[in-house]
Amino acid sequence: MKKRVLVAMSGGVDSSVTAALLHNEGYEVVGITMKTWDYGTKTGGCCNLMDINDAREVAVTLGFPHFIVDIRDTFRKFVVENFIEEYIAGRTPNPCIRCNTYIKWDALLKQAKQLGCEYIATGHYAKIRKENDRYIISQAEDSWKDQTYVLWGLTQDVLDKTLFPLGNYTKPEIRKMAEEMGFVRLSKKKDSYDICFVPEGDYRKLLQKERPEIKNLPEGKFVLEDGTVVGTHTGYLNYTIGQRKGLPALGKPYYVIDIVPQTNTVVIAEKDKLLKTKMLVKDVNLIKYAEIPEEGLEVITKIRYKDKGTHSRIYKQGDKILVEFYAPVSAITPGQATVFYEDKDVVGGGWIEKSVVN
Repeated sequence: MKKRVLVAMSGGVDSSVTAALLHNEGYEVVGITMKTWDYGTKTGGCCNLMDINDAREVAVTLGFPHFIVDIRDTFRKFVVENFIEEYIAGRTPNPCIRCNTYIKWDALLKQAKQLGCEYIATGHYAKIRKENDRYIISQAEDSWKDQTYVLWGLTQDVLDKTLFPLGNYTKPEIRKMAEEMGFVRLSKKKDSYDICFVPEGDYRKLLQKERPEIKNLPEGKFVLEDGTVVGTHTGYLNYTIGQRKGLPALGKPYYVIDIVPQTNTVVIAEKDKLLKTKMLVKDVNLIKYAEIPEEGLEVITKIRYKDKGTHSRIYKQGDKILVEFYAPVSAITPGQATVFYEDKDVVGGGWIEKSVVN
């Protein structure tokens, strides 16, 4: 019998196959599903009642214990409240990464300790290995499903206890495996791409529900870089950096290049003004190396989930990182995550603080 492992089970096909693979390999599997949000009768969002039942069904079928842990209060405090405050501050948050970094792994480790589990495992598409006394995350075999972008916040202590069984498989292979294991309905279950607490994808409804005063925002102004007023809008919260839709008709395409929440102002300009070659990154977590060398490090930098990445050089700047891109990148968005890669290895990542004037 191999060691005991706690598997995070969302009720989807990926985490279900993860649990099954480890069970078949001889691990003593314990399943856990985390309840993060009150969904009422809705089925959208991860870990709703239907998903919880699906996770439990897999555990019962394979004969291992399954627990449900209520982390709604912690999730609201560290993820939902941050999501709201970031939007109010004019930034665009990424709650899934914050949840992974500060909530899910912390909850998993606590439960693993209580249940006597040596490892924790998830259904993320990523690989992990140990090299030069450091645990390194690298991109999955399935480049389209690769999820290393959302894992940059995991520390060495956490990675020491983490397993990613799906890293060497593609999504079609996982669906086929689920079907062969007898989980036919799960094999056809659609992936969820919504933010779990915004299942309909409309974050504005959430903001208005949680902060009723937002409904009464005064009329704001669209301005050009020189301050010229070119139109009005119903509130800066409706806009993000790089957005084109919903802007004044000025005879040519304009884009949002800045948001000033203090004055309820949205700054717009032509597309070339979105292009930047430098940015500052805060709250950095390094994975492959303990430090960035004084002379900097050449990497591929991604500024959003499906970004192909841009060749760049990163430098340590106090407790932050300065990124110098070798080619201009468009729509650097404060509040979003950025991840640095060396070939397929994750060097580290952090939160975009701001673009830097070239």
